[in-house]
Amino acid sequence: MRHAFLVRIGPVGFRIGSDWRAPIADLETLYRDYPKPQDGVPDFTVRLFARRPWRRIVRPSVEIGGDYMLPEAAPLPLRQGLLAAEMAMNLQMALGARRYLLLHASAVERDGRALLMTGISGAGKSTLATLLAAKGWRFMGDEFALLDPLTGLIHAFPRLVSLKNAAIAAAEAAWPDARMGPLMPATPKGDIRHMVPDARAIAAMDTPAVPALLVFPRYGFDAETRPVPPAEAFVRMTQASTNYVALGEAGFRALTGLIADVPSVAIDYPDGARAIEQVEALWAAL
Repeated sequence: MRHAFLVRIGPVGFRIGSDWRAPIADLETLYRDYPKPQDGVPDFTVRLFARRPWRRIVRPSVEIGGDYMLPEAAPLPLRQGLLAAEMAMNLQMALGARRYLLLHASAVERDGRALLMTGISGAGKSTLATLLAAKGWRFMGDEFALLDPLTGLIHAFPRLVSLKNAAIAAAEAAWPDARMGPLMPATPKGDIRHMVPDARAIAAMDTPAVPALLVFPRYGFDAETRPVPPAEAFVRMTQASTNYVALGEAGFRALTGLIADVPSVAIDYPDGARAIEQVEALWAAL
């Protein structure tokens, strides 16, 4: 790999290599406050590469891979190289992580307790986590929450916040001084811009939290709050985990323990301000 960058995010270290300098330069800028992997040894290697040599120069096309690959993954144009790097890091975690049960969820923390939010794409997980962090919650991550099967604790994975479409303006308003990555218009998921989590989130990323509340948000509806039965919550979370099956009994015990100990609630909300009110009310009632 011609260019490389090392970074540790929470308990996971990455080595990201690229045929091009530009994606590495973006990573160096946006992850400059993060530590390097412990003892200099990454857990995963990520590769951004050109499938054919001329693709490095002629209409540069970024393939993603690393320790784990998906042959059918579509390449991205070089102007979306940062997005390709983030997707490739997700890929390594989704296919290779075994130490933790991976929950596709955003997470924030207050007083040592974690609030988990999970749902389909567009439900507003990242936006809610970003807005709650602006209200004093500690941002723990917006892509994966890491559930330790041995302790039941949630470990932080505070990657760059992946903001999409209308969420970009909402986050910029809540965090006017935040460091932002380049705006990438017309990606497969619409306009995307990455935001660097605040200094508190990075400084405390090695501090786990006790899960206290599981929320299934849904954006674009009149405000409503309703409990989710344990059986339904369990099924939803198996669908939200990328390695539940791979972990076998350990994953089953971790997830059943989470569902048994933590109340599950679904909220519909029309906008961010109303969602924050609903979350704060639920939190106060714990």
